[in-house]
Amino acid sequence: MLLSQKLFVAGSLIRQHCTRTQLPVLTLFTKDPCPLCDEAKAELEPYKHRFELQEVDITLPENRVWFDRYRFDIPVFHLNGQFLMMHRVNSTLLEKHLSKAIEQ
Repeated sequence: MLLSQKLFVAGSLIRQHCTRTQLPVLTLFTKDPCPLCDEAKAELEPYKHRFELQEVDITLPENRVWFDRYRFDIPVFHLNGQFLMMHRVNSTLLEKHLSKAIEQ
């Protein structure tokens, strides 16, 4: 590939990356096993194209602070680092906050 072609491709990739809308991050605080977490993940399926799901296993040593905070409350969800809901998926609340996060 010629240098000019390489530069064109690189520029296209940079433009794509910069103009792509970044999805909100939905963090699921979980552990294994967690039947309620599995249930919650199934309920999230219709929304999965609207956020990036990040799972945090609260039983790992590096997540001790989350274990201390949420050991009796999982699943717990944060949206973009802010508490959103716990125990069960509240579709109305999720929809409202996802819409707001995407608008910003």
